Amino acid sequence: MDEKLRKYWKEEEACAHILGWDFSHIEGRYEEGQDLPWDYDRIVRSHLTHQMRILDYDTGGGEYLLSLRHPFELTCATEGYAPNVELCRKTLLPLGIDLRECRDPSRIPFPDRSFDLILNRHGSFDPPELYRLLKPGGTFITQQVGSLNDRDLVARVLPDLELPFQDHDLEHQRRAFEAAGFQILQTGESFRPIRFMDIGAFVWFARVIEWEFKGFSVDRCFEDLMEMHREVKEKGFIQGTTHRYLIVAGRAYD
Repeated sequence: MDEKLRKYWKEEEACAHILGWDFSHIEGRYEEGQDLPWDYDRIVRSHLTHQMRILDYDTGGGEYLLSLRHPFELTCATEGYAPNVELCRKTLLPLGIDLRECRDPSRIPFPDRSFDLILNRHGSFDPPELYRLLKPGGTFITQQVGSLNDRDLVARVLPDLELPFQDHDLEHQRRAFEAAGFQILQTGESFRPIRFMDIGAFVWFARVIEWEFKGFSVDRCFEDLMEMHREVKEKGFIQGTTHRYLIVAGRAYD
């Protein structure tokens, strides 16, 4: 039985790749709390007008950006993950969206004061660079994954792993935006449950989110995975905790 599980989990490990931000491979096998105390999409749309020039930094596959149906000639995007860059070249460039490859959030290849609105969901950012890019009166909106995201799950398989992004929380980042000259318009922070009903789904997830589960593998963590499997058999799931925070920041008029 143990070796059958190892074989199954290693198959999940081997196929742990995504384009954009597509978790359909484990759909129905895990649940992630989406009932945040804010609605990112509603907040974005409340700030967006058709006349604005906008940038979606770290756009992934461009899925959310396209859902806004913003005029393509006023829409820009960056992406740094090579498979997603190729995907965006096929989906965004033919529409007339200005796509730039960018891996450094401190050096975004657009001129000063280029944008009325900059969006960033679960991507990298650098407050002084965002301030440079925004027009006076412009706005930056981000929903972020906090430093404590999935840490209870990480501890079950990699108990000695250090926290990788220690300042990724609302209080640290609020101060960073204020230091860069921004006015804080809205904030939020939330911790919600995440559940896996199948350890194979957890293996796939841990391999995809490799920056959180650094060094994870089925072979290295097999005994811990077996313990988690027994818990699933008993309770129907294993549970962890997600960490999200929101910042809406504005550049004042000169």
